[in-house]
Amino acid sequence: MTNLSGKYILVTGATDGIGKVTARELARMGARVTIVGRNPTKTQAAAAEISAQSPHPVQTLVGDLSIQAEVRRLAAEYRAANPRLDVLVNNAGALFTSRQVSADGIEMTLALNHLNYFLLTHLLLDMLKASAPARIVNVSSAAHVGGRINLQDIQLTRGYSSWGAYSQSKLANVLFTYELARRLEGSGVTVNALHPGFVATRFGRSNGGLFDPLFRLFQVAAITPEQGAETSIYLASSPEVEGVSGRYFDKKKAVSSSALSYQKDTAEQLWALSEALTASVGGQQFPAEDGDSLTADEHALPLANQP
Repeated sequence: MTNLSGKYILVTGATDGIGKVTARELARMGARVTIVGRNPTKTQAAAAEISAQSPHPVQTLVGDLSIQAEVRRLAAEYRAANPRLDVLVNNAGALFTSRQVSADGIEMTLALNHLNYFLLTHLLLDMLKASAPARIVNVSSAAHVGGRINLQDIQLTRGYSSWGAYSQSKLANVLFTYELARRLEGSGVTVNALHPGFVATRFGRSNGGLFDPLFRLFQVAAITPEQGAETSIYLASSPEVEGVSGRYFDKKKAVSSSALSYQKDTAEQLWALSEALTASVGGQQFPAEDGDSLTADEHALPLANQP
């Protein structure tokens, strides 16, 4: 195993499934790992379990990553408790069977699966740059292949489907990864996206209804969380990908993503829209790349059909 002594790593969605396995294996390599979970009891239990197998105790952060104020608080708490950040693993996500909105009034799949990655990464970006060489790992999905970015109605107020919202969010993960890689060239910070495989976890089963038995049926042929976490662990730790950025990985190999994911103009428009959606909530300002601040009013892209 790679020796990660002295490395500081943050893993979101780490109380179960591939996130928990990722955190466990990185901690076993000697990294000082912080995990993020929504449920305090589950988060503490996961931390205790991982700590028992690792040379360093695992730190915890508890919060709902669909809520932007919580993302900002968690980022501030991480900064206050740690001197550096070498690897950020954006792993938290979900699939919702019906259209829901977050506490900020944003469609839930977009809020949790994409804007969470976008905002948390930017709130910690200066810390990653100061710790360079550093890495950002974005867990996406092969579901992005069927995705489309609806820039006129990104919150899907009309014609909502759970799979459409999910595949759009996973495509957004890949577009965000590629655009961020372009903007981070020369910084010493790399960013890559990945497909973990169809993993036998509780993902998708908390919605109940028809989805629960369907996911149980599909998962008969699914891979284990340990197998599903392999690519996340690889991108977070392996010397083989040192300096590699702006790629999409499957089974620890760089592969092609969908044709739409390479559309630079779409990535730029999604970026501007994501900035506006994160900047406008609660009067907060979004940290720009040059150290200045942008407010939602400074973005020309209209925010159509917001609830």
